Amino acid sequence: MSWQDFVTISPLVAGILTAAAILVVDLIQPARSAIAVATALIGLGITAALTLIVGLNPASAFDGSYTVDALTTFLDILFISIIAMTIVFGPDYLVPRNLPVAEFATILVFAMTGAMLIAASTDLLVLFLGLELMVLPGYLLAGFHKTDGNSTEGAIKYFLLGSFSSAIFLFGLAFVWGLTGTTRVDEVAGALAAVVAGAAPLSPGLAMGLAFMTTGVAFKVAAVPFHYWTPDAYQGSPTPITGYLSVLPKVGAFALILRLFVEALGPLSDWWLPVMIVLAAATMTLGNLVALTQDNVKRMLAYSSIAHTGYMLVGLAAWAGDPSGRIDGIEALLFYGAAYAFMNLGAFAVVAALQKRTGVTSSLATFAGLGRREPMLGILMTLFLLSLTGIPPTAGFFAKANIIIAAVQAGGPLTILAVIVVLNAAAAAFYYLRVVVYMFMRESATETPALRHGALLWSGLAAATALTILLGFFPSALLEAAGRAAQALVPG
Repeated sequence: MSWQDFVTISPLVAGILTAAAILVVDLIQPARSAIAVATALIGLGITAALTLIVGLNPASAFDGSYTVDALTTFLDILFISIIAMTIVFGPDYLVPRNLPVAEFATILVFAMTGAMLIAASTDLLVLFLGLELMVLPGYLLAGFHKTDGNSTEGAIKYFLLGSFSSAIFLFGLAFVWGLTGTTRVDEVAGALAAVVAGAAPLSPGLAMGLAFMTTGVAFKVAAVPFHYWTPDAYQGSPTPITGYLSVLPKVGAFALILRLFVEALGPLSDWWLPVMIVLAAATMTLGNLVALTQDNVKRMLAYSSIAHTGYMLVGLAAWAGDPSGRIDGIEALLFYGAAYAFMNLGAFAVVAALQKRTGVTSSLATFAGLGRREPMLGILMTLFLLSLTGIPPTAGFFAKANIIIAAVQAGGPLTILAVIVVLNAAAAAFYYLRVVVYMFMRESATETPALRHGALLWSGLAAATALTILLGFFPSALLEAAGRAAQALVPG
């Protein structure tokens, strides 16, 4: 490894050292959650600074299998932000339950390094390695509350289905590797371009490899019909971890989708486009329909996250279906991923704040009277739910608007998909606004005093609120960054 290679991967190294530093600090000062959180945030700050510095000069390392470009920088900063906010939200929920904050932060940072590896991977084997480094910590986190049977059950389901999906994805990768003779993303794209041009035949094995990889990725993003692990894993996990599981693994899996389907399998986009259209329509529709029937807010947000997967898949389909070669679909997908991360983390943070007192559930009844009992939490939850619905001028509105515009511009069947997005967004308003009705128009069945929440929780909520509002009023900065990232992925 040359010095230039080390400089290129220095943000990834900084993330690994941050996780190690949290462990060392916890050994020296055990059970001191404030010190562990401070160490994590300082390390993440250094990692973010290195990411921005290295991103100024795009480069590759290890013979081109690890590439730093605008897409890598965009995704890495997003991953770091997600982990920092999750760590800030965690102690208010974990400490009353005697769950270790340092281990929580360490596992999160290790998961982040896996996501960062995915973002920079331009080799199929490195992509798979990054995927496993990202999802394996998720299995640990889902079962983090070891004395809770629901947490253990959700973790087992998540582990079993996640393992099956990883095996399926790897099986498909092996077919593509064997039939193209390479694992390098650009070389795979070149071999598939020859197939499309008629210079080489499309073998049944190659088609099977594409099908297996599509299935494996669909499991990771919880697309219908591969979504069954999501509600149980989300409901059983400690609430801050549920927020994390609904965001970073999803965005990380979409990073893999971009590197795999846009860069490597881009020449076959006409072939996988119909599959993505069906997946997008089924995912957003089923997610919203089942969410309508839920009276548990965590489970409702779990099905909601499935619907948001469908919206993001529309962005991918819009790129593949645009004959003019515009990158609006990928730009919209990246903007949606960032906006969804902040507003969804904020919503789960409010749910976690209500569950600070042990024994409190996340049922709708828990939210009754919240607007009078804790008005600030009620107002913030309303903001996040309105943004998830897509009400202007929040970040969620521009996220959905960009997805719809990209689909309409692509034309053809994508126009129908855009109409389905609008109809689903309207249906989603019912279950999101039902929570608002409970908070401000229903009386609580029991008189419970308002809770005192820590400064960390309030600072995290302030950050999520600011980003949700600012991205609604001033979306252009993030859109420009997403555009540069998309241009790096699809040059020209």
